[in-house]
Amino acid sequence: MESRIFTTIDEEFICEHCGKKVSKLGYSSRNHCPYCLHSKHVDINPGDRLESCHGDLEPVGLEINAKKGYVIIFKCNKCGAIRKNKAAKDDNMDLLIELSSRQI
Repeated sequence: MESRIFTTIDEEFICEHCGKKVSKLGYSSRNHCPYCLHSKHVDINPGDRLESCHGDLEPVGLEINAKKGYVIIFKCNKCGAIRKNKAAKDDNMDLLIELSSRQI
């Protein structure tokens, strides 16, 4: 079984996909842009910043998890890796709804 080590990093950044300034989340680690939902493939384990790919993680789907709520499914446009991350409270709800209707 794969061990998942979580390193808390909550920092501001400029989204490389839409160019908007993204503020700290405040209650957990910020993983993706709340405006366009894109992320960057920088972690092997959450928050470790050890991934060398650095490709664009495009949101491609949505799962509903009984414990975590909405979970965004990402696919890296560079290496093809699939990653998942819990949606944040301030995420664009229209985009989350759109993702929920996609077939993966």
